[in-house]
Amino acid sequence: MTAARFPGRRTPAPPAATGPGHRGRPDLDQLTGLRSGKPSFYPEYRVNLERLKRVILALDRISAALVRTMEGSEALVRAVADAAADHLSADWLILGLVDGELPDAAPRHVVLGPDGAEWPDLRRVPEKVRRHVALLQMGSGAVHDGHRDHDDRTHVHVPIRLDGRIVGGFVAWTPPDREIDDTDHSVLRILAGQTASALQNCALLDRAERLHARTAAQAEDLRSRNDELMATQQALSAARQREVLDNERHRIARELHDSVTQYALSAGMHIELCRSEIAGRPAIAGAVEHLDTAKDLTRRAVEQLRSAIYALNDDDHADKDLPSMLRQLSTVHMPDELRVEVTIGGTPVPLPHEHEQSLFRIAGEALFNTAMHASASRASVRLAYQPDRIRLSVSDDGGASPDQIRRMLRAATARGPYGEHRGLVNMDTRTRELGGTLRFRRSRMGGLQVQVDVPLGAAGKETS
Repeated sequence: MTAARFPGRRTPAPPAATGPGHRGRPDLDQLTGLRSGKPSFYPEYRVNLERLKRVILALDRISAALVRTMEGSEALVRAVADAAADHLSADWLILGLVDGELPDAAPRHVVLGPDGAEWPDLRRVPEKVRRHVALLQMGSGAVHDGHRDHDDRTHVHVPIRLDGRIVGGFVAWTPPDREIDDTDHSVLRILAGQTASALQNCALLDRAERLHARTAAQAEDLRSRNDELMATQQALSAARQREVLDNERHRIARELHDSVTQYALSAGMHIELCRSEIAGRPAIAGAVEHLDTAKDLTRRAVEQLRSAIYALNDDDHADKDLPSMLRQLSTVHMPDELRVEVTIGGTPVPLPHEHEQSLFRIAGEALFNTAMHASASRASVRLAYQPDRIRLSVSDDGGASPDQIRRMLRAATARGPYGEHRGLVNMDTRTRELGGTLRFRRSRMGGLQVQVDVPLGAAGKETS
């Protein structure tokens, strides 16, 4: 039939010319396209099917290599080189980076031999491989995309480009029975492009991690400096408070020394004068005994005032722990005729300074009462550190009655702050402030025992 017999039918135009030299076809068409589905092209269909399978396998290798980005540039470079060599079944493969480009990436080149193993010693590789490594480093070994020496289809150069400039490249040699076709070249171009992006991402990720590490280190340094500053501020505040307390103690000590002690000494001198004037007069012999008692009480008062002045002027006293303060109290601040023994039980634990001072004052008040009112010759101070509490007890062999002491405390509390027996009230107040309990009972020595129990949680909460 001809076109003249069927005027309405047009002869279709012949297909556009295609061939290896056609530059307009994209990589995807080169990888997967079929020129015809007619049975006469079945051999070509089978070739393309095998090519498609090879491409899918290559893309799978590429994706497996590129996910190594998070592991750093070293793992990424080696994985990409392995993927390219595996796809080409290459005898030799080089992945090299141009000197000065992607400076954070390492290693700068990878050479894989026929067995797929890396050859780090370039002196042992063939001269052609060594020469191409040098060319890649100089940036002139992968200038021509798909360049083949002397039309050798077992040797190929593929550049790695980033932002329009060549930053590295692949060079590969395959066995004689494994020719490099357009599909292989397209796969290598895809791998090269993705490698450039992945290496840049590695560099950005590495910089971000270093920046984060520096930021974290700076934050930790600032936190440490802030803690030091806060500790210094607290130490300065405590030092100022201690300075105020020391000044007040010294002022009270001066007042006691310059006024109260002098009055007590003067009273003692007048008592001695009266005693000497009435000595030898039988009619008033009883008054002499009372004067002797007054003289002894005056002497004891002066001793206690001197002990108090010593304690107030003792600047090192605030830096000692409670057991040390109690031992000093028993040896320095007591009359010579009263023998005091101090024992410490359990494992000492650090307490807030104010709490140790309160317990020390309670012990001092109890020993003062023993020395002044109990007519005791022996006293025992015991400090026991127990798992849940601290127990302070002061015992003597004097004649005080626990029931009488309790009545005195109740009466002094009812009379208010200006009544008698303020020492008992102060002991009770300090104990309550510590969250503890104060008890009076008969001691094993035969006299009075003052016992203070303070919960360890209340005493130690400020130190935690």
